Amino acid sequence: MKPKFEKYIPFTPQPIRGRTWPDRVITKAPTWCSVDLRDGNQALVDPMNLAEKLEYFHTLVDIGVKEIEIGFPSASETEYEICRELIEGGHIPDDVTIQVLVQAREHLIKKTFEAIQGAKNVILHFYNSTSTLQRKVVFHMDTDGITKIATDAADLIYEMSQPMIESGMNLRFEYSPESFMGTEMDYAVEICQAVLDHLHATPENKVILNLPTTVENCMPNQFADMLEYFCRKIPGRDSAIISLHPHNDRGCGVATTEMGLLAGADRVEATLFGNGERTGNVDMVTLAMNMYTQGVDPKLDFSQINKIKEMFERCTKMPVGDRQPYAGKLVFTAFSGSHQDAINKGVQYMKSSGTEYWEIPYLPIDPADVGREYEPIIRINSQSGKGGAAYIMEHDFGFDLPKSMHPEFGHIVQVETDKVGKEIAPERINELFHQAYIDVKEPYQLLKHAFQETVDEEGHSHVAFAGTLRHTDTVFEVSGEGNGPIDAFFNAIQGEKISRFTFLDYASHAITDGSDSQGVAYILLQDQRTGKQYWGVGLSHNINLAPLRAILAAINRAKKA
Repeated sequence: MKPKFEKYIPFTPQPIRGRTWPDRVITKAPTWCSVDLRDGNQALVDPMNLAEKLEYFHTLVDIGVKEIEIGFPSASETEYEICRELIEGGHIPDDVTIQVLVQAREHLIKKTFEAIQGAKNVILHFYNSTSTLQRKVVFHMDTDGITKIATDAADLIYEMSQPMIESGMNLRFEYSPESFMGTEMDYAVEICQAVLDHLHATPENKVILNLPTTVENCMPNQFADMLEYFCRKIPGRDSAIISLHPHNDRGCGVATTEMGLLAGADRVEATLFGNGERTGNVDMVTLAMNMYTQGVDPKLDFSQINKIKEMFERCTKMPVGDRQPYAGKLVFTAFSGSHQDAINKGVQYMKSSGTEYWEIPYLPIDPADVGREYEPIIRINSQSGKGGAAYIMEHDFGFDLPKSMHPEFGHIVQVETDKVGKEIAPERINELFHQAYIDVKEPYQLLKHAFQETVDEEGHSHVAFAGTLRHTDTVFEVSGEGNGPIDAFFNAIQGEKISRFTFLDYASHAITDGSDSQGVAYILLQDQRTGKQYWGVGLSHNINLAPLRAILAAINRAKKA
């Protein structure tokens, strides 16, 4: 590629002194306008049919989008019909404004006015291209000629709008100097001010000036400089709503939008999941959720992101990628061992501290906030560490493994992932856990047992244990006493061939609720001959039986080692 890159003309930044946008922060949501049904739809291999567009429209309304560009009604009969169906079919809530797009051409403008008859709230959005390149290679016009196209359209639109406004329609105007990023800023100011004047814009009746990143051709900070320069220079700034319409050709659509908001924009035109021409429009979901993570209310509801994603994929026939921010299947999933460990510790910190804030490493938001509380946050493959398997056991199956048990079980799981060479499901992890620690019933098995407990006047407990054990084909009786069931059982078996084990650690908890809850016990024993340590796990509805099973499981594991 080396000899070929020289044919490209580098972007020329707009000089600006004393820029202020880098010191600002986003503290409130912009006005949102969805262009899914127009810009998004025209980019599809198979454009949406009427039923799909209606479903999509109602989803946008449910999300809370108040301005929705429904199409280009003068472009085709299909586009005209969707406009009429939305109006005549009563689909548009009173607090939602439909937006229609039209080129700055007389016959198309007249057709558009026919299409919006009877609507309550409408934005009429007209445009013509202003960039240096398009003036040179498409229109063969100077700036005066391009401005005349815009102002002639503005005059016609203003004239035709008056009867509709007088009849009660809330009709507003929007103008886009298409290819704004490729336009000299002083000329962009000039043509936009001319349009404001011809539309008789005032602070009480503002006109939307939509400044599109039609083809992204510079870095986001350079765009912010352009926008701040534009906002400073345009005389009618108080009579305008500055709107952004970013595309994603350089992969910087979100950054361009965020910096544009810092530089003075009031409004954003975007699409769900960034669908649009070429590399797409800016992603409304990402923008809104980015604000959400900073404690800013985006004024949009993405609490059921999976349902929104399913609608989008069904209507557009376009997949949402596994790594798509906030909505992708894997974006709340950690495979890395160190990430899993940090997430696990974050979860424990949230529980123990009672903090009112979301403070879990590697998870920028609570998955439950977008309706994904049942998604597996930690998944296990060969890259996973000791904490990941423990997290799965706790959050999927209710087993809160002692911390010192994590490395051993993590190794068991990692051996399996190395063996199969791919991710293993939580069900397989649970199966490995039972095989390793619970279903270890040979050579020793407890056949039957009984406890007798007495408590003296000072409240001290004394427990006597008697039971029957089987070792392979041999059945024998054991008995012992202690200050509790575990102590009594352990003393009972000390007189047998299993006396070489010493008791190191014990933990227990319930894994089911209710009066008939099931308990789990974790027992750590040490083999005095080898110094090696062995965990055993026991399950039972009887609180006294679970630890006995755990002790025998640990001994059986040692015997098999």
